[in-house]
Amino acid sequence: MSRRVLVVEDDRDIAYLLELHLRDLCSEVVQAFDGEAGLAEAQSQRFDLIILDLTLPRLDGLDVCRRLRAQKHYTPILMLTARSSEADRVLGLDVGADDYLTKPFGVLELVARVKAIFRRIERATTPTDSGADIFVVGDLRVDVTRRAVRLCDRVVELTAKEFDLLAHFAQHPGRVYTRGQLLDLIWGYGHDGYEHTVNSHINRLRAKIESNPAAPRYILTVWGIGYKFADAPASET
Repeated sequence: MSRRVLVVEDDRDIAYLLELHLRDLCSEVVQAFDGEAGLAEAQSQRFDLIILDLTLPRLDGLDVCRRLRAQKHYTPILMLTARSSEADRVLGLDVGADDYLTKPFGVLELVARVKAIFRRIERATTPTDSGADIFVVGDLRVDVTRRAVRLCDRVVELTAKEFDLLAHFAQHPGRVYTRGQLLDLIWGYGHDGYEHTVNSHINRLRAKIESNPAAPRYILTVWGIGYKFADAPASET
Protein backbone atom coordinates (compact mmCIF):
# COMPACT_ATOMS: atom_id res chain seq x y z
CA MET A 1 0.00 0.00 0.00
CA SER A 2 1.44 3.38 -0.99
CA ARG A 3 1.86 6.00 1.72
CA ARG A 4 2.65 9.71 1.72
CA VAL A 5 4.82 11.06 4.52
CA LEU A 6 5.63 14.68 5.38
CA VAL A 7 8.98 15.19 7.13
CA VAL A 8 9.25 18.55 8.94
CA GLU A 9 12.85 18.81 10.12
CA ASP A 10 15.20 21.81 9.98
CA ASP A 11 18.35 19.67 10.02
CA ARG A 12 18.62 18.88 6.33
CA ASP A 13 21.02 15.97 6.86
CA ILE A 14 18.50 14.26 9.14
CA ALA A 15 15.61 15.11 6.79
CA TYR A 16 17.35 13.53 3.80
CA LEU A 17 18.39 10.51 5.85
CA LEU A 18 14.76 10.00 6.86
CA GLU A 19 13.61 10.34 3.27
CA LEU A 20 16.16 7.75 2.14
CA HIS A 21 14.98 5.14 4.63
CA LEU A 22 11.26 5.89 4.32
CA ARG A 23 11.17 5.37 0.56
CA ASP A 24 10.93 1.63 1.14
CA LEU A 25 7.76 2.15 3.19
CA CYS A 26 5.95 4.77 1.14
CA SER A 27 5.71 6.05 -2.38
CA GLU A 28 6.45 9.69 -1.63
CA VAL A 29 8.25 11.70 1.04
CA VAL A 30 7.73 15.48 1.13
CA GLN A 31 10.15 17.66 3.11
CA ALA A 32 9.73 20.98 4.90
CA PHE A 33 12.50 22.71 6.82
CA ASP A 34 10.62 25.04 9.19
CA GLY A 35 7.36 25.01 11.09
CA GLU A 36 5.41 27.43 8.92
CA ALA A 37 6.37 25.60 5.72
CA GLY A 38 5.49 22.27 7.32
CA LEU A 39 2.10 23.54 8.48
CA ALA A 40 1.36 24.90 5.01
CA GLU A 41 2.23 21.56 3.40
CA ALA A 42 0.10 19.65 5.91
CA GLN A 43 -2.87 21.94 5.32
CA SER A 44 -2.64 21.89 1.53
CA GLN A 45 -2.16 18.17 0.94
CA ARG A 46 -3.21 14.85 2.43
CA PHE A 47 -0.56 12.75 4.13
CA ASP A 48 -0.65 9.38 5.86
CA LEU A 49 1.94 10.43 8.45
CA ILE A 50 3.75 13.58 9.56
CA ILE A 51 7.20 13.26 11.13
CA LEU A 52 7.56 16.50 13.07
CA ASP A 53 10.61 17.90 14.83
CA LEU A 54 9.82 19.58 18.13
CA THR A 55 12.32 22.45 17.79
CA LEU A 56 11.78 24.27 14.49
CA PRO A 57 12.42 27.82 13.23
CA ARG A 58 9.48 30.19 12.61
CA LEU A 59 6.94 27.92 14.34
CA ASP A 60 7.83 25.15 16.77
CA GLY A 61 6.58 21.60 16.53
CA LEU A 62 4.16 21.88 19.45
CA ASP A 63 2.38 24.83 17.81
CA VAL A 64 2.26 22.99 14.48
CA CYS A 65 0.79 19.94 16.22
CA ARG A 66 -1.81 22.02 18.10
CA ARG A 67 -2.96 23.74 14.90
CA LEU A 68 -3.24 20.47 13.01
CA ARG A 69 -5.21 18.87 15.84
CA ALA A 70 -7.65 21.80 15.79
CA GLN A 71 -8.64 20.82 12.26
CA LYS A 72 -11.20 18.19 11.33
CA HIS A 73 -8.96 15.94 9.25
CA TYR A 74 -6.63 13.80 11.36
CA THR A 75 -3.13 12.78 10.31
CA PRO A 76 -0.91 10.68 12.61
CA ILE A 77 2.10 12.58 13.95
CA LEU A 78 5.44 11.11 15.03
CA MET A 79 7.30 13.78 16.96
CA LEU A 80 11.09 14.00 17.06
CA THR A 81 12.67 15.71 20.04
CA ALA A 82 16.15 16.40 21.30
CA ARG A 83 14.68 17.15 24.72
CA SER A 84 15.00 14.17 27.01
CA SER A 85 12.86 15.30 29.94
CA GLU A 86 9.67 13.40 30.71
CA ALA A 87 7.67 16.64 30.83
CA ASP A 88 8.57 17.51 27.24
CA ARG A 89 7.67 14.06 25.97
CA VAL A 90 4.37 14.02 27.85
CA LEU A 91 3.55 17.50 26.51
CA GLY A 92 4.09 16.28 22.96
CA LEU A 93 1.70 13.38 23.50
CA ASP A 94 -0.84 15.58 25.26
CA VAL A 95 -1.06 18.09 22.39
CA GLY A 96 -1.86 15.24 20.01
CA ALA A 97 1.28 13.47 18.83
CA ASP A 98 0.74 9.75 18.26
CA ASP A 99 4.30 8.78 19.12
CA TYR A 100 7.65 10.38 19.93
CA LEU A 101 11.28 9.56 19.36
CA THR A 102 14.18 11.15 21.20
CA LYS A 103 17.30 12.25 19.32
CA PRO A 104 19.75 10.75 18.71
CA PHE A 105 17.80 7.75 17.46
CA GLY A 106 18.57 4.71 15.35
CA VAL A 107 17.08 4.59 11.90
CA LEU A 108 15.83 1.04 12.47
CA GLU A 109 13.88 2.18 15.52
CA LEU A 110 12.33 5.05 13.58
CA VAL A 111 11.29 2.71 10.77
CA ALA A 112 9.80 0.33 13.36
CA ARG A 113 7.80 3.18 14.91
CA VAL A 114 6.51 4.25 11.48
CA LYS A 115 5.48 0.68 10.66
CA ALA A 116 3.68 0.41 14.01
CA ILE A 117 1.72 3.60 13.30
CA PHE A 118 0.73 2.31 9.86
CA ARG A 119 -0.40 -1.00 11.40
CA ARG A 120 -2.57 0.86 13.93
CA ILE A 121 -4.13 2.88 11.11
CA GLU A 122 -4.94 -0.29 9.18
CA ARG A 123 -6.49 -1.94 12.25
CA ALA A 124 -8.54 1.15 13.00
CA THR A 125 -9.94 1.35 9.47
CA THR A 126 -10.61 -2.37 9.04
CA PRO A 127 -14.19 -3.43 9.91
CA THR A 128 -14.47 -5.82 12.81
CA ASP A 129 -15.24 -9.47 12.12
CA SER A 130 -17.95 -9.66 14.73
CA GLY A 131 -20.51 -7.89 12.56
CA ALA A 132 -21.26 -5.56 15.46
CA ASP A 133 -19.76 -2.27 14.29
CA ILE A 134 -22.23 0.14 15.89
CA PHE A 135 -22.51 0.39 19.66
CA VAL A 136 -25.27 2.26 21.46
CA VAL A 137 -25.44 3.14 25.14
CA GLY A 138 -28.09 5.60 26.24
CA ASP A 139 -27.79 8.66 24.02
CA LEU A 140 -24.31 7.71 22.80
CA ARG A 141 -23.80 5.98 19.44
CA VAL A 142 -20.34 4.80 18.31
CA ASP A 143 -19.94 3.70 14.68
CA VAL A 144 -16.59 1.91 14.56
CA THR A 145 -16.49 1.34 10.80
CA ARG A 146 -17.23 4.96 9.92
CA ARG A 147 -15.31 6.29 12.94
CA ALA A 148 -18.30 8.44 13.82
CA VAL A 149 -19.83 9.34 17.18
CA ARG A 150 -23.21 10.89 17.87
CA LEU A 151 -24.64 12.07 21.18
CA CYS A 152 -28.37 12.85 21.32
CA ASP A 153 -28.27 12.77 17.49
CA ARG A 154 -25.53 15.43 17.51
CA VAL A 155 -22.21 14.72 15.82
CA VAL A 156 -19.30 14.62 18.29
CA GLU A 157 -15.92 15.61 16.85
CA LEU A 158 -13.11 13.50 18.31
CA THR A 159 -9.41 13.26 17.60
CA ALA A 160 -8.15 9.90 16.37
CA LYS A 161 -6.81 8.92 19.78
CA GLU A 162 -10.02 9.99 21.53
CA PHE A 163 -12.02 7.89 19.09
CA ASP A 164 -9.67 4.92 19.45
CA LEU A 165 -10.12 5.05 23.23
CA LEU A 166 -13.90 5.34 23.03
CA ALA A 167 -14.21 2.60 20.40
CA HIS A 168 -12.04 0.25 22.41
CA PHE A 169 -14.10 0.84 25.55
CA ALA A 170 -17.38 0.39 23.64
CA GLN A 171 -16.17 -2.89 22.15
CA HIS A 172 -15.20 -4.22 25.60
CA PRO A 173 -17.96 -3.06 27.99
CA GLY A 174 -17.43 -3.73 31.66
CA ARG A 175 -13.79 -4.71 31.26
CA VAL A 176 -11.41 -2.78 33.48
CA TYR A 177 -8.17 -1.48 31.97
CA THR A 178 -5.18 -0.04 33.74
CA ARG A 179 -3.59 3.12 32.35
CA GLY A 180 -0.58 1.07 31.33
CA GLN A 181 -2.76 -1.36 29.36
CA LEU A 182 -4.49 1.52 27.58
CA LEU A 183 -1.13 3.07 26.69
CA ASP A 184 -0.02 -0.19 25.13
CA LEU A 185 -3.31 -0.80 23.30
CA ILE A 186 -3.95 2.71 21.97
CA TRP A 187 -0.53 4.37 21.79
CA GLY A 188 1.54 1.26 21.21
CA TYR A 189 5.15 0.43 21.94
CA GLY A 190 7.40 2.72 23.94
CA HIS A 191 5.11 4.70 26.23
CA ASP A 192 5.66 2.98 29.56
CA GLY A 193 5.50 5.48 32.40
CA TYR A 194 3.31 8.07 30.64
CA GLU A 195 -0.01 7.28 32.28
CA HIS A 196 -0.72 11.03 32.54
CA THR A 197 -1.35 10.97 28.77
CA VAL A 198 -4.22 8.51 29.30
CA ASN A 199 -5.70 10.72 32.03
CA SER A 200 -5.56 13.79 29.77
CA HIS A 201 -7.29 12.03 26.89
CA ILE A 202 -9.94 10.53 29.16
CA ASN A 203 -10.68 13.98 30.59
CA ARG A 204 -11.01 15.53 27.12
CA LEU A 205 -13.18 12.63 25.95
CA ARG A 206 -15.47 12.96 28.94
CA ALA A 207 -15.81 16.69 28.31
CA LYS A 208 -17.18 15.86 24.85
CA ILE A 209 -19.52 12.94 25.59
CA GLU A 210 -20.59 13.33 29.22
CA SER A 211 -23.36 15.72 30.26
CA ASN A 212 -21.57 15.98 33.61
CA PRO A 213 -17.89 14.97 33.32
CA ALA A 214 -17.59 15.00 37.10
CA ALA A 215 -20.21 12.23 37.28
CA PRO A 216 -19.65 10.24 34.07
CA ARG A 217 -22.18 7.78 32.68
CA TYR A 218 -20.05 6.14 30.02
CA ILE A 219 -16.34 6.01 30.90
CA LEU A 220 -16.10 5.14 34.56
CA THR A 221 -13.14 5.35 36.91
CA VAL A 222 -12.30 2.19 38.83
CA TRP A 223 -10.42 3.65 41.75
CA GLY A 224 -6.92 2.32 42.26
CA ILE A 225 -7.00 0.41 38.97
CA GLY A 226 -8.03 2.37 35.88
CA TYR A 227 -11.12 2.79 33.72
CA LYS A 228 -13.99 0.81 32.22
CA PHE A 229 -16.95 1.38 29.92
CA ALA A 230 -20.39 1.34 31.50
CA ASP A 231 -23.13 -1.25 30.91
CA ALA A 232 -22.93 -3.62 27.97
CA PRO A 233 -24.02 -1.73 24.83
CA ALA A 234 -26.60 -2.86 22.39
CA SER A 235 -25.05 -3.60 19.01
CA GLU A 236 -26.31 -3.08 15.48
CA THR A 237 -25.08 -4.72 12.30
